[in-house]
Amino acid sequence: MANMQRCLFRFIEQNWKCSFRCASSAARKRTSLRSAFPVLDLPLQPIQRHVYEANLRNSYACLKKHSELSEKVRKGGGENAVARHTQRNKKLLVRDRLCLLLDDQDFLELSPFAGLGLPYGDIPSAGCLTGIGRINGLWCVFIANDATVKGGTAYPITVKKQLRAQQIAIQNRLPCVYLVDSGGAFLPLQSEIFPDKNQGGRTFYNEAIMSALKIPQVAVVCGSCTAGGAYVPTMAEEAVMVHRIGTIFLGGPPLVKAATGEEVSPEQLGGATLHAEVSGCVDHFASEEKEAYDYTRNIISTLNFELPEEDEEGEEPLHPSEELLGLAPQSYCYSLDVKMVVSRLVDGSRFQEFKARYGDTLVTGFAKVHGHLLGIVASNGELSYQAALKGSHFVQLCDQRDIPLLFLQNTVPTPTPTLTASQAELNSNRLKAHGSMMSAVACAAVPKVTVVIGGCHGAESYMMMIPIHSSSADARSTPISSSFGQTPECL
Repeated sequence: MANMQRCLFRFIEQNWKCSFRCASSAARKRTSLRSAFPVLDLPLQPIQRHVYEANLRNSYACLKKHSELSEKVRKGGGENAVARHTQRNKKLLVRDRLCLLLDDQDFLELSPFAGLGLPYGDIPSAGCLTGIGRINGLWCVFIANDATVKGGTAYPITVKKQLRAQQIAIQNRLPCVYLVDSGGAFLPLQSEIFPDKNQGGRTFYNEAIMSALKIPQVAVVCGSCTAGGAYVPTMAEEAVMVHRIGTIFLGGPPLVKAATGEEVSPEQLGGATLHAEVSGCVDHFASEEKEAYDYTRNIISTLNFELPEEDEEGEEPLHPSEELLGLAPQSYCYSLDVKMVVSRLVDGSRFQEFKARYGDTLVTGFAKVHGHLLGIVASNGELSYQAALKGSHFVQLCDQRDIPLLFLQNTVPTPTPTLTASQAELNSNRLKAHGSMMSAVACAAVPKVTVVIGGCHGAESYMMMIPIHSSSADARSTPISSSFGQTPECL
């Protein structure tokens, strides 16, 4: 949890304080204003102990399940598939590849449990790893196929996960590195992979949009690139290909044999030698995988980016962050005061509350996490008319001051029943205020991260969540030197 949190906020620092181009004035070092926020000293009270302990038992059970699922995902396609991948095919496992590519193992993995429990079976990690890690100090998105899972076959969930990672790269203006090792689409489910605008073809559309936005893309061909997968490396700005391991072709040797009767090896049809010396589809020839990742790291160093100065780590919270396990609610119908969560999350437990006495079912205010100033919007009960107006005001204030937003969501599952005319009028006014807050959140052009710490129900959840799509026109209208994107994302 601590590593993931540190990763997330360092990643925000790179983009918000801007590492985009040397020519960008935003790349200059900034010095934060001094602050003396009040300390939130909210120790556990004896009356809260039974709720805390029940929550803690529930959290430990969830952690155990999380560990079990994590172990299942890390095994990929299973022992036989791993042996075939490493011994017969002489390839590195996807996490070993990332160890060679990234500066360290302290990366933020995205959607690790995608693909589990689907109608067509378990697809661990959806057959690919995606995440955000540092290469030569620069935060980059990576999309890496795991060929131990069905040979890297792309299922509908695989496409969805890859598109999600590309979307984050676009909206946060992050370079994207593809580690391609896939046999193409799972044809029995092709009706859910190919035809729609947010399915398979969108991958290549996104690559084109990223190139237009000058977001760098690098591909490493470390396995099969068959059929539609062949477009991924050829549409990237630079491509590296591994000898005798990587292949690029639209139809493989069996298709050539069926169509023409000619027998040809994968290496002759689309190997690294052919594409580096004849077709020119790849730019760098690597004799082994390690060399390919050295090339890739060197390519990233040519991107002409400037990195921000590293800030000092913030203070530790007044109360131990381990107590957050006992504050995560067991029941979504109630929770302890959300300020107790905030006090165990932010630097020094210091929190400057905004409109403390108005609309107190929503807590808003300023704090620092790992030295980064944030605006915090936290559910503290049913979102009333006053709370929604307060939320609108605070979100607009943070947008005006270029302060990133952190949403802590715990909505009530059932709305208050409407039994009288006065209650109906109150509900109507509340809906208008909800709409105002939704508009403020959608239009705010600052980084936004949502953490669901309890329930996520009904219309109230929309105001505490982030839009999950943007139009290409929005993307094009954002200058490359802007910070974090005009339609920020929930990670």
